Amino acid sequence: MGRDVIAAAEVRRIAALARLALTEDEVRRMTRDLSAILEYVALLDALELPDGTPLSPAGSPAMRSDDPAASLDERTALAGAPRAARGHFVVPRVVGP
Repeated sequence: MGRDVIAAAEVRRIAALARLALTEDEVRRMTRDLSAILEYVALLDALELPDGTPLSPAGSPAMRSDDPAASLDERTALAGAPRAARGHFVVPRVVGP
């Protein structure tokens, strides 16, 4: 650790894509933090695991099977909604006009 794995220019480019306005201090901090994350991922990538080694930690719950099941009918699905109209959930507008 110590050297930046990601360049400040790349952090600025990613911030622009995400429409984030970062100060130079935030760019320096993000460069340092993202570099540390990428270094850690590189360490994990370098591990030599035998084929079939589970990626989840020991003791993690097993996933349920993905069996088809009946869906909720419209009335049941909308019963707990704060607002519903014409068979749809009514939610506040989140995108501009």
